[in-house]
Amino acid sequence: MLDLILDFSVVVSICNGNLAEFRATLEKGKIAGIRSWISVGQQREILDCLATTAKNKNASNPQDTAKESIRDLLKTCMWLSALSEEGDTLDDPDPTAAALTRAADRLGKGTLIFTTDISRLNRGRPFADVSSLLHANIQESIQFVDLAAQQDCIRPQLERNLHKILRHGRYVMGPEVTELEHKLAKYVGVEHCISVSSGTDALLVALMAIGVGVGDEVITSPFTFFSTAEAIKLLGATPVFVDINPDTFNIDPSRIQTAITDRTRAILPVSLFGQCADMDLINDVAQLYGVAVIEDGAQSFGASYKGKRSCGLSTIGCTSFFPAKPLGAYGEAGACFTNDPGLAKVIREIIDHGQEGRYRHIRLGINGRMDSLQAGVLLAKLSIFEEELARRGQVANRYEKLLLKIAEQGKLKLPTIEKYNISSWGQYTVEVKAREKVQDRMFEQGVPTAVHYPLPLHAQPVFKKENADYANATSAAEHVLSLPMHPYLKSHTQNRIAKSLIEAIDY
Repeated sequence: MLDLILDFSVVVSICNGNLAEFRATLEKGKIAGIRSWISVGQQREILDCLATTAKNKNASNPQDTAKESIRDLLKTCMWLSALSEEGDTLDDPDPTAAALTRAADRLGKGTLIFTTDISRLNRGRPFADVSSLLHANIQESIQFVDLAAQQDCIRPQLERNLHKILRHGRYVMGPEVTELEHKLAKYVGVEHCISVSSGTDALLVALMAIGVGVGDEVITSPFTFFSTAEAIKLLGATPVFVDINPDTFNIDPSRIQTAITDRTRAILPVSLFGQCADMDLINDVAQLYGVAVIEDGAQSFGASYKGKRSCGLSTIGCTSFFPAKPLGAYGEAGACFTNDPGLAKVIREIIDHGQEGRYRHIRLGINGRMDSLQAGVLLAKLSIFEEELARRGQVANRYEKLLLKIAEQGKLKLPTIEKYNISSWGQYTVEVKAREKVQDRMFEQGVPTAVHYPLPLHAQPVFKKENADYANATSAAEHVLSLPMHPYLKSHTQNRIAKSLIEAIDY
């Protein structure tokens, strides 16, 4: 049971000082991740009833008293939007009850509507008596990434943005896309942001824009998600892997120069787990040999390198807005960033089938545009992004304090952040021995983990090279373990995660 709806009768009772035990259970449930809702369609009815009660108690301002009591309850509950289908219940003897039932149905299986109204209780589920919650076994479910908690913070703006798009109907290249691009460019500190359909497409069109093709080579990391090298290979070029720094997991700049040949067209460093690669050293090598640098900032949007933002550190910066990223859409989305107006123009043409103007195609391109709906989601999330980055940093600091002792014992390796970097903490990734055993033990304790990534790219069947020696990448793939990481991870939950990890290591 993840969602509860409070009917008018229960809301009024709570606001009038009754059902104290039930309210305490709601508050306990909120900590455990259960969401309690009040239908916005009942707002007027609730206010009128509470104001009448306040008036009978000789309150100086009954309406203000009523509003204050609701605001107090909204510290635990949230308003549930009314949808048009909930108005189509006039044939029911109790249209409001029917509307609440439809609302419960869209919230998901298991949603209950708590009420003290006998006639509604007689309708059966989803209506339920308050006593059933008092006897429920409420346990916290740990989320690896808690998008629902984030949504609670932006719900009004999010719903407004999406409804506005549904009304104006410009689902592709709508005004939200233009607004988002301006705000993202300003945030990163570059002249041009081009929104695209995914992080993978961002890499692909960036490579296309600089002319990477058959026979070319692109230097990159073997320890990253598959799309980094996939985009290179799709264009007929060859990914040339350079081993990583074992502390940061990012490409080792000192190894790049020996990998450059006369076929090298670009260097594609990855800013992994939220920390930027050492871009100054990489840019220096690139400048020496006259090749472009494309930063894969899919996990590092919001991070800083020597005071500059990730994605604004090279020829072209690319990022992903996959839902689980530090700044994530509700589907696939991404962006390219550059200070070069010529490249920006080419990228815009590429993502629109190579069009210079309507039906005038001057190059081969792809259908790589961002949907307006995703832009609407990202605009809502961008409004709290800085606050979320600060919270991610706090979560990372708590993990370090909780795990420092066992790390000092040599049983675990904590993340290393270079002094010139501020991480966006796309992941919180440690290294452990006997990883499978640790993961299994933590899973038994209800703690989710993930492995980013279990097989380095040089060992993937499609890229596999015999006798390839990338020792640091291979070691990382064998030992990395990512812990739950998101801005809304509470300290008591982290205590539980850390305790589970330490016990699993010592088991």
